Amino acid sequence: MTAPGAGRGIGNGESAAEITTTFVGLPRDSFRVLHVSTGNVCRSPITERLTRHAVRERLGILGGGLIVESAGTWGHEGAPMESHAETVLADFGADASGFTGRELLDEHVIRADLVLTATRDHRAQVISMGHSAGLRTFTLKEFTRLVKAIDPATLPPLEEGVVIRARALVRAAAALRGWLLAPNAEADEVYDPYGAPLTFFRSIGDEIHQALDPVVTALTGVPAKT
Repeated sequence: MTAPGAGRGIGNGESAAEITTTFVGLPRDSFRVLHVSTGNVCRSPITERLTRHAVRERLGILGGGLIVESAGTWGHEGAPMESHAETVLADFGADASGFTGRELLDEHVIRADLVLTATRDHRAQVISMGHSAGLRTFTLKEFTRLVKAIDPATLPPLEEGVVIRARALVRAAAALRGWLLAPNAEADEVYDPYGAPLTFFRSIGDEIHQALDPVVTALTGVPAKT
């Protein structure tokens, strides 16, 4: 299924010219989701590629204008993702190929319409960079909690385009943030599996997958296939 208004792809392999155009011109026919962790070799690559996989399954290759990227606050620039992370992605049928780590830069935050971080510390670091990032930066689990409380009927229908729907979703989640607090400090955290055995990576992958499902459903307006 290809969504109305489909335009830009969902990868992050734009040319320098495309990046410059997006950065300066800020075209409104795309919506960028930026996943942030520490090294950009474990959690954020898993989250990025699982998001892309879910969007492809629901909207088709073009992704309706959704662009999904990742970076790390102490990103291992140019590094491959951890091999256990690749295994986790293969478990879900997601593509791990062609990935290289990135250090989080100002331009990534400026261009992002939604920033989803692994932990509260990552969220604080993104917000501290400025660029009016506060209203569009959440931990992944925080955003999941807020999204679950939003009535899908209050969002623009898919016929108006995924980009319009996604922007409305972020505004609605930001409005709810002060009302729906986490039950405890750990509830909004996705812990770092770096250096851990494959079993722990898989548990983190399951955790991320479960948190992403309602988010992708809300973004696209299309539930997962049963």
